[in-house]
Amino acid sequence: MDSPPVTLAFDGPLATLTLSRPERRNPLSLECLEAIEAALTTVADSPARVLVIASTGPAFSAGHDLGEMAGHHDEEFFELLFGTCVRVMTLLHDLPQPVIAAVDGVATAAGCQLVAACDLAVASETSRFATPGVNIGLFCSTPMVPIQRAVGTKRALEMLLTGDMIDAATAAEWGLVNRVVPAADLAGAVADLAARLTRSSGHVLALGKRAFWAQAGLTEAAAYALACPVMVGNAVGPDAAEGIRAFLEKRAPQWPTP
Repeated sequence: MDSPPVTLAFDGPLATLTLSRPERRNPLSLECLEAIEAALTTVADSPARVLVIASTGPAFSAGHDLGEMAGHHDEEFFELLFGTCVRVMTLLHDLPQPVIAAVDGVATAAGCQLVAACDLAVASETSRFATPGVNIGLFCSTPMVPIQRAVGTKRALEMLLTGDMIDAATAAEWGLVNRVVPAADLAGAVADLAARLTRSSGHVLALGKRAFWAQAGLTEAAAYALACPVMVGNAVGPDAAEGIRAFLEKRAPQWPTP
């Protein structure tokens, strides 16, 4: 019997979702995507303040399970597979907690999509990224959605049209990941980033993350129209009152909400 495709663990304010089928390069099969969706729902309803998505083995994720896909020729299956994948990627943005991808190894196709869909990403120096679907006759149409938004049009098209790998340094330069560290330092770098996030009010982080993704695709005028009332509501709330008071009193804030 196969091991569970993912594991979910909680440690204080930190939740960690780990892709756990290293022998198969952590494929995003339908079973795996459904497990990720269930885990994200659990995290959303938990007191966790930050979610880290990590992996085991030499690959972060090789993307969809091509063996599984080869066994199906019906639209119904592929509508279910890709529809579930879209729900997972959308849920990453809807999640109240910031999501950090801890990337160690290859992230290709939907695996690269998963990295791009996370709010933040830290990669090891040996990690590589690609959208190679074009090389097997299946263009990475859904992966391109978050990737284009992360790296921009020209760079996304280079990845999508050639299918070529980019190294971790290039991924950082292009904006696919936030930073690159030696593999031995990856866990520490992710833990440090998570700790810096948990200093802030969980309520305010959720409010800000929700507003960010809501305005990201809007025109400037529409984005301001959305962001201004969010900031007004935030300013009159208890978290801003405590944060401003603590700053003026030169002390650490005691957040009134979890």
